Amino acid sequence: MPARSIASLSLSFGLVSIPVKLYSATESASDVRFNLLAPDGARVKQQYVSDSTGEVVERSSMKKGYEFEKGRYVVFTGDELKALEEGASHVVEIVSFVPEKSVDPIFYDKAYFIAPDKRGGKPYSLLQQALSQSGRCALAKWSYKGKTRIVQVRPAEDGMVFQQLLFADEVRSLKDLNIENAPVSAAELKLALQIIEQGTEDAYDAAAYEDEEKKRILAAIDRKIEGKEIISPEAEEPASGGEVIDLMDALRASLGKANGKAKATAPAKRKTAAQAEEVIDVPKVRKPAARAPKAPVEAPARTRARK
Repeated sequence: MPARSIASLSLSFGLVSIPVKLYSATESASDVRFNLLAPDGARVKQQYVSDSTGEVVERSSMKKGYEFEKGRYVVFTGDELKALEEGASHVVEIVSFVPEKSVDPIFYDKAYFIAPDKRGGKPYSLLQQALSQSGRCALAKWSYKGKTRIVQVRPAEDGMVFQQLLFADEVRSLKDLNIENAPVSAAELKLALQIIEQGTEDAYDAAAYEDEEKKRILAAIDRKIEGKEIISPEAEEPASGGEVIDLMDALRASLGKANGKAKATAPAKRKTAAQAEEVIDVPKVRKPAARAPKAPVEAPARTRARK
C-alpha cells in the first residue's frame, strides 16, 4: 500500500519556498494488543464516573478545567480552548542551521519524512545536497494541531527527515541522578576498549534484528488457538547480591568468551594494574551481533484477528 501524506507544507529556505508533503516515518502496528473482556467473554467499554455522585457522565456533557488549587478548577468553554491554540500554518520556517551531531538524540520525538510536492523537486534536492555537504541540519518552527513545535530537518540517503524535537523542559538531566565518577585504571580501560573492538560493526542495520518478544507472544497465541497449554519459562536465578566480582577478572573472561576461548577454570589470582598492562595483547576479531534469519520460515495459517 502506498504511503499516504499527513499534510501539505511549505518549507521556507531563505527566500526559497519548497512545497513538501509530510509522511509518518514510524508505525505502532507491530504491537500485540489484548482486549479487556467481561466474565462472559464480551468486550467491555470504558465509562467516566463522577467523583462526587458516582454516576456515569456522558462525554457530550463533559467540560474541561484547569486545577489551580487542590480541588478547585477554572472551567473553559470549547471556544475559549480553541482561542488558546496556536493557529495552524502550512509554512514551516527555517530559523537556523546547526551541526547535525550537535542535536542530542535524547531530544528526538516523533519522526516524519518529507517529500517534494508539485514543482518542489529541484529546491528540495538543492536543500538536501547543501545540508549533506555542509554537515549541518536545519532547525525550524512548525505550528501543527494547536501547538508550535521545533523540528530538525536533516538529510538522508533517499530524502530528508522531518524530526520533531522535545523542548528543554521536557527532557530530564543526568545530573539529577548524582552518578558517582569512579576512577578507572589504564589497564581496565584498555581491556574494555578491546572488548568494544571485538564487537564493532560498520553501521547499525535495523533489519538485522527482530522483535523476539512479539515473535514469542504470537507463537503462544497460535498454541492457545490450537488448544494447547501455555507454559511459563523458568525464571533464571539472579546472581547473589553479596558476590564481589573482580573487574579485571571479569574483563579478561569477557575477552576470552568473545574469542571462543573461555574455559571452565578457577578464577585467576588478582594481578596488579601494572602486571595487567604487560599481558593485554588480544587479537582484534570482530564478532557480528545475532541477526534475524534472511529467509523466514513460513508460519502456519493464523485464524486470529489482527488489529
